[in-house]
Amino acid sequence: MDTLTSLIADLVAIDSINPDLVAGGAGEGAVARFVAGWLEAAGLEVHLDEVLPGRPNGIARAPGTGGGRALMLNGHLDTVGVAVMTSPHLPRVEGGRLYGRGAYDMKAGVAACMLAAAEARGRGLRGDVLFTAVIDEEYAGLGTIDVAARYRADAALIAEPTELALVTAHKGFVWLDVEVRGQAAHGSTPGALDAITKMGKVLVSLDSLSQRLLAGPRHPLLGTGTVHASLIAGGQERSSYAERCTLAVERRTVPGETPDTVEAELLAIVGRLAADDPQLLATVELGVHRGPMETPPDALLPALLRRHGAAVTGDAMRVVGMPYWTDAASLAEAGIPAVLLGPSGSGAHALVEWVDLESVRQCAEIYGRVIADFCG
Repeated sequence: MDTLTSLIADLVAIDSINPDLVAGGAGEGAVARFVAGWLEAAGLEVHLDEVLPGRPNGIARAPGTGGGRALMLNGHLDTVGVAVMTSPHLPRVEGGRLYGRGAYDMKAGVAACMLAAAEARGRGLRGDVLFTAVIDEEYAGLGTIDVAARYRADAALIAEPTELALVTAHKGFVWLDVEVRGQAAHGSTPGALDAITKMGKVLVSLDSLSQRLLAGPRHPLLGTGTVHASLIAGGQERSSYAERCTLAVERRTVPGETPDTVEAELLAIVGRLAADDPQLLATVELGVHRGPMETPPDALLPALLRRHGAAVTGDAMRVVGMPYWTDAASLAEAGIPAVLLGPSGSGAHALVEWVDLESVRQCAEIYGRVIADFCG
């Protein structure tokens, strides 16, 4: 194998299932130590930041000579579970693809960053190159949140798989819980207060909100915000009226939408319903939320990525938005403009996962060229 393929294979061979997703998951400790050791051997300044017990971020720096811009490369080390995958941590190369859990999402991107950071050390660049190999992207993003609190850079490149497209914007999310209260009563009691039936009115109104959002103003890359009912639970047993019904709601957001505006939407629904039906007793609780991300496509880093991407691949680079959330938002919120660009492949979170090795090679070359321009 060539160096890049071998490096991806080594990373895939290390189990790094996120233990917050899968009970007993191995976590990122072993793979973080591997990354740190490899980069230290390449001559970079390296250390581990323990974010959660036994789950460190791997941090590497190629220091500049001074007076240049600092660029952060970022990639996550954790993977989702392997369920019934066959030999998920035994990497296999076939037909220009490397198979295994994490190959696509996103150890190939991590490997490309490692090579680019290692090569930066000997270039005599003025600015620093910082590589942050982080934990927990697949669950709560705590690794990059920790990075954003500790480190500064003039821009950040996240190597998530993007099919060699440049992602300059993505959606955020807000989780909310709605609780409707009824009155427990025997199923034979006429007209008892049924929390589940009352929640039905909330669901109908939620669907109306969804239709209004989809018909509203559109972001040029992301379209509109969306909302859906995720989980519902209620009742005690078949022979009783439900005392309580709970609804988990997810709202995907675009730039300009905030947790406060999203919470206000649900509170307005509940308020209108209660005004029409005084027996509808409901509360709304704001839960976990992460903001959307947007970096101007004509900013320096995306402009360099488009230029060098076209030179390496021979094609104009597409600029796109993504409907999901990534760690890029945590960096952007900390004042570090961020974009995403990574390799091609398939099978993120799926039974069969693979990455296209030529696309990883192209990513590593693009990263190296951009580092030289941005930090030089």
